[in-house]
Amino acid sequence: MPISPKLYTFGCGCFAALGASIFGYDLAVISSVFTAPDFISLTDIASNPTYQGFIVSAMLLGAFVGSIPAGLIADIFSRRTSLTMAGVVFLLGGALQTGANGRGMMLAGRFFAGVAIGGLGTLVPLYQSEIAHPSQRGRIMATFQFFLGLGAFIATWIAYACAKYRYNTALQWRLPIGFQMLPAVPLVFLTFLLPESPRWLMLKHRDADAIRVLAKLHARGDESDSFVQAEYAEMKRQVEEEAAVDTTWKALYGSALNLRKVLLGIILQFSVQMTGVGVIQYYSVSIYTSVGYKGSQTLLIQAMNNLFGLCAEVACILFLDKTGRRGPLIWCNFVGGVCFAAATPLVRKFTLGTGTKGDGLAFLAVTFLYNIVFSYGIGPLSWVYPTEIMNTGIRAKGSAITAMASWIANFMMGEIAPTAFAQVSWRFYIVFCVCCFTNAITIYLLFPETKNRTLEEMDEYFRRGNWVVIRDKDMLHSAVDPETRLASDDNAPVTIPVADDEKHVSGVHHELA
Repeated sequence: MPISPKLYTFGCGCFAALGASIFGYDLAVISSVFTAPDFISLTDIASNPTYQGFIVSAMLLGAFVGSIPAGLIADIFSRRTSLTMAGVVFLLGGALQTGANGRGMMLAGRFFAGVAIGGLGTLVPLYQSEIAHPSQRGRIMATFQFFLGLGAFIATWIAYACAKYRYNTALQWRLPIGFQMLPAVPLVFLTFLLPESPRWLMLKHRDADAIRVLAKLHARGDESDSFVQAEYAEMKRQVEEEAAVDTTWKALYGSALNLRKVLLGIILQFSVQMTGVGVIQYYSVSIYTSVGYKGSQTLLIQAMNNLFGLCAEVACILFLDKTGRRGPLIWCNFVGGVCFAAATPLVRKFTLGTGTKGDGLAFLAVTFLYNIVFSYGIGPLSWVYPTEIMNTGIRAKGSAITAMASWIANFMMGEIAPTAFAQVSWRFYIVFCVCCFTNAITIYLLFPETKNRTLEEMDEYFRRGNWVVIRDKDMLHSAVDPETRLASDDNAPVTIPVADDEKHVSGVHHELA
């Protein structure tokens, strides 16, 4: 029985999302590395706590640096080729970290791994958005956060096992660090099996290949399928319109429409990091220690927390295309603020030495709840929303810029967190509480709903809508089923191009009804 087109497309999106598992693994594993006695002795971080921040920040700085080249390579050489190149760079960074013999080699490895992660953070959502059917785009793109969470889940359990059974040996940290290279191997050697992005093919005027890929993705290869025909016509029209305007980097801020989209992407990516998620990931072991948990207990708690997050990410994949984007972003940020409002006085008690076992359990409960709402409605959408609102001509560039906002915010939080915890202690959690609430308000005011919109109609949708979306009811609700809308469009006949190697066989063009 042939595989259904939507399942095939979903599988392609999941394969690309292996790049996200690399990111998630790296996020989670580094906090356990900091507790390994052999690593502490090798790098002497005990005598220079600032170096701990440098190790975290080196990856984030590399990610910031890697975002722009990823967008350029994706536009020039294709989405698939850029994914492969990112995998190669990550293998280099992972090898340097695993074999590190001192601070310099470790920092270099972290930086190169970060360059690859920054590229993948741009490329994976870009590729997923351009192959997805509009009715399942949210589901496919939400796999980025799921695989990120899966990587973190695997990392914490490997770190826990190594801490328990290989304590005080080099394997306690080298084995978890080295394991992160495994997902990069299929990215390097098997990505060529994926279909190329039909929208990139259209940009390169390879129309015959584009329609063939569209048919393979959405209609079991039937190029005469009504949805494939309508989607191709819409893509063709969009590319022709963009050919008449500027699509260089200047275009990102050269028009109010593009500027609005880029700003929304930057605001969303920056807001996500201001919820404190990065700080909790990087310094989870220290945080759990501060509320009364010791040794391998902290790694076990982190592993359990990641399991809850993984379950929430599965729920997001299942329901995002039903619930839309605005609602989950608003309510999950609001609940996140409530969680930090509850956690702050609990941390204060432990800082003052009056915390009890019950307080520690309560802290875990609100932390787990925060991770659930973040993993369901904040983290996944930070990769879905900025990419899907861009038009084809600027999508790679716009995605790179918005991803850079995530990395620079992550870098900032990773750098200031150790000092903030040391200087203001429990008060640092107030920042996350306030930011979650302000995030909810900002999204309520400025972010339109994009559920069921095709990528090609985003420009017109944003052009006719108000910047303050609560003043425009059309921007608060999802569109009707895209397949129904596209199939019923009264488009003029469009010629399906025939590849050069087929022209001598058929000698004719196929007509779109």
